[in-house]
Amino acid sequence: MENTKKFRREPLTDTQLLMTITIGIFFAMYLIAMAVLKGGFLRPQQIFDMLNDNAPLIITSCGLTIVMIAGGIDISVGAVTSLVVMSCVLYLNRGGNIFVSVLLALGIGLAFGLVQGYLISYLEIQPFIVTLAGMFFARGLTTILSVNPQKAEHEGFAKLRDVKIEISWLGYVAKNGNRIPARIELGVVIALACVLIIFLLLKFHKLGRGFYAIGGNQQSALMLGINVKRTRFITYIISGLLSGIAGYVFMMHTGAGNATNAAGMEMNAIASSIIGGTLLTGGVGNVVGTLFGTLTLTTINKIVVSSGLKDPWWQKITTGGMLCFFILLQSIVLSRRSKKKQS
Repeated sequence: MENTKKFRREPLTDTQLLMTITIGIFFAMYLIAMAVLKGGFLRPQQIFDMLNDNAPLIITSCGLTIVMIAGGIDISVGAVTSLVVMSCVLYLNRGGNIFVSVLLALGIGLAFGLVQGYLISYLEIQPFIVTLAGMFFARGLTTILSVNPQKAEHEGFAKLRDVKIEISWLGYVAKNGNRIPARIELGVVIALACVLIIFLLLKFHKLGRGFYAIGGNQQSALMLGINVKRTRFITYIISGLLSGIAGYVFMMHTGAGNATNAAGMEMNAIASSIIGGTLLTGGVGNVVGTLFGTLTLTTINKIVVSSGLKDPWWQKITTGGMLCFFILLQSIVLSRRSKKKQS
């Protein structure tokens, strides 16, 4: 009997269950695309291209996941990312230093995180209102800096932007007979490092457990001795810093700044977090699920384009449909689990 109890498997938590469902759906969709549409889906470079194009979104989604786990929301992340891109491009074009430009990106993100976090956590203003104001403020500052697109012409930054990790054995042979190696941009490495660090924070650190506690039940968190205001404040600081990092990664990917950069990124980040298993009500979520939520969203959009529906509104319709599907799925799964626990 003792051995049976010792090796008995613990049931999955809500976070683990929703993350597992997301990962399963992603692999199922990708395998279907490989079997039906073929083409680029048969090459590993397709996965790498999805990561290359969405590295900034992965980073901002991770920050938003932390905020949502703690029961908050931040819709300024896309605008802050855009402001960081434009500020760093203009600074570098005036002969700036690359290291200082990184500090500038982190500083802008940190400033928004500090101000918004203080207003939400200590003055108890609604997060949606505060971050909406932050979004308008950041968009306005970006337009003031420059209305016209600005290309990063800094020689040192151009070398940094061109850095790519090549994996020859995962490449493919082109029609002319040349072997094309698989390429991963430096931004993907940064994005995956952010995912790993935040995963470890949420899994093993007392602060991460505090995020789940205040998102699950604020009163219970207070009774456990958790400083709710300070913990919530830290979530917005992390989200701001990650928006700054995402802005620099975005600039490394595009090599240019534009007033419309990262437009709609905040909505895509929310969608990626929800698809990845993060609840808007808080207390449930995981950045690994968010990573696969981003890839799932991207895979669906690529399937839509490969099917011949190349008009942009089809992708928006698909994103909306996917979001509704996963919200409904979360509701059904969690309600059934709660009934089982009660019975």
